[in-house]
Amino acid sequence: MADGGAGHRPVTGKEPRRSHETPNSTGEAPRQAATVVLLRGGARTLEVLLVQRTHAARFMAGVWVFPGGAVDAHEGEGDGAHRCAAVRELGEEAAVDGIDPGDLVKFSRWITPREVSVRFDTHFFLARAPSGLKPAVDGDECIDLGWFSPAGALAAHGRGELPLVFPTIKHLQQFGAFPSADALLEHARGREILPVLPRVVLEGEVARILLPGEPGYGPSTGSSGRRRGVSDFPP
Repeated sequence: MADGGAGHRPVTGKEPRRSHETPNSTGEAPRQAATVVLLRGGARTLEVLLVQRTHAARFMAGVWVFPGGAVDAHEGEGDGAHRCAAVRELGEEAAVDGIDPGDLVKFSRWITPREVSVRFDTHFFLARAPSGLKPAVDGDECIDLGWFSPAGALAAHGRGELPLVFPTIKHLQQFGAFPSADALLEHARGREILPVLPRVVLEGEVARILLPGEPGYGPSTGSSGRRRGVSDFPP
């Protein structure tokens, strides 16, 4: 797609349910959600905005994530709902306003494994940070924020300084292949979006998260995969 094409994408319409959206063993279908990866750096460099969730949260307490959350009922269904939710969450969690939902560039779609009780079908979008932006957290749901290069965030995580969850790590690893925000956006505009459905595999008492195409990715291992470390899938 040519530059600027994302700004002309329709923001209404419904999407049919796909086979990967089927309920898990508890009958829980994934809840629709959206996330925004805010970019800055233009043609020179690449940094992304991460926010830290409060330590009092019941879900992913203290973890650094891209701003995002579940789609509200009034936002409807389909691509338009995901875009509206993404912009709303960016405003609520990082005080970033003025981004047109139609200007978001879809990058990926991740669905929580069927083995996990709380599931999300999350659509990840990229957005260029507005000029002069001064993001701020609300101090309630999110308590801190920062701009990070993909490599810098991963290095801080490796040192134990920046708690990250599996989907965030995997996205940062992908972003690290691009020299600038412009290069990442250009790549994403021509990207075919296929759903990513990780799978939980138990090895004794340890749960491993596998991606499609990795050795061992096969039929679902069932609800017992919830034992350890398999709730790290943010909206």
